[in-house]
Amino acid sequence: MTPFGQGVWLATSPVRIVGMQLVATMAVLRLGDGSLLVYSPVALTTERRAAVEALGRVAHLYAPSLYHDRWIGEWADAFPQARVHAPAALANKRKELRVERTLGRAPEPAFPGVVDEVHIDGFRLDETVLMHRPSRTLVVADLVHNVGRPEGGWARCYTRAMGFYDRVALSRMIRRVGFSDRAAARKSLDAVFALPFDRLVVGHGAPLATGAREALAAAYAWLS
Repeated sequence: MTPFGQGVWLATSPVRIVGMQLVATMAVLRLGDGSLLVYSPVALTTERRAAVEALGRVAHLYAPSLYHDRWIGEWADAFPQARVHAPAALANKRKELRVERTLGRAPEPAFPGVVDEVHIDGFRLDETVLMHRPSRTLVVADLVHNVGRPEGGWARCYTRAMGFYDRVALSRMIRRVGFSDRAAARKSLDAVFALPFDRLVVGHGAPLATGAREALAAAYAWLS
């Protein structure tokens, strides 16, 4: 686990997306009672489990969208006392997945004052982002990418064509087909920008220790 701000740790795992070899990022957040929230879990290995358990008690497992759920089932099995949070559509799609709380319905009692949740309305990926107040860190799944300069000819070609090569941005493909209601999405983003964050953790790519607000604003300048 790599420390990233006060009470935040990150881990990455290789993932293949549209033929590109990228990484998926998991965030571990410390809550007010000292317990841990694991956002978008990556592959559970013996070493990774030990590293997380060394930080504290895993109390919450968070599937933030319809597409960041690949490994959460194995974490739910490994931590049966942890509370699993997931979108309603994901719970319906994955009947085998244990889900204690459906995102967007009732607030989570363990989060106030430490973690803010914002659902991105009008976004077909059904994503909920978190803001960790002690570290001023915004944690997202696919709301924006920061994959840098990926290796391989296809990856370079695709990320250039989709507009997120070497920059914090959203794929043009997701921009085109991923939003059912742009006005609703813009309103949700305005709620995100009302939060006091200056760091950013993305689901795919490098985190930003500074300049997160400016980078996210530039990435969504097209959305009105």
